[in-house]
Amino acid sequence: MNILLHEPEIPHNTGNIGRTCVATGTALHLIKPLGFSIDEKSVKRAGLDYWDKLDVYLYDNFQDFLNKNPHATIYMATTKAKHTYAEVTYTEDSFIMFGKESAGIPEDILIQYPETSIRIPMEPTIRSLNLSNAVAIVLYESLRQQNFSHMQLEGQLRNYKW
Repeated sequence: MNILLHEPEIPHNTGNIGRTCVATGTALHLIKPLGFSIDEKSVKRAGLDYWDKLDVYLYDNFQDFLNKNPHATIYMATTKAKHTYAEVTYTEDSFIMFGKESAGIPEDILIQYPETSIRIPMEPTIRSLNLSNAVAIVLYESLRQQNFSHMQLEGQLRNYKW
């Protein structure tokens, strides 16, 4: 799987998303401009000691991403979509794109992806969820659809055998 962040602004959100990506074997793609430096201490702190294990890619803009990933299937996470995130079928090489915290994905991009735009249902009085929470919700649904292949599915208590 691939998470694609369009112009993320808050380093702690990107750090948390990076940690989720490492935990799930997911690549993180970042489209500039970023609201921070990826070397910034707060990004690494939010990602804890996992940031160096992150498979991360940087792009100058959305067109640069498209040029480097010409056959990408992109699901656009937005409050403006007609489909929910659970109504689509993801493949292991899908990209799930999220916009910047203050404005989301620009409408000139969204208008090109009406059938792959997805939303997380929520109360109508709420503007949006925290970005790192939204990424986790949609990413884990996509992984569930793939039966969590390549992921550890069982845990073990130290002093008890199931």
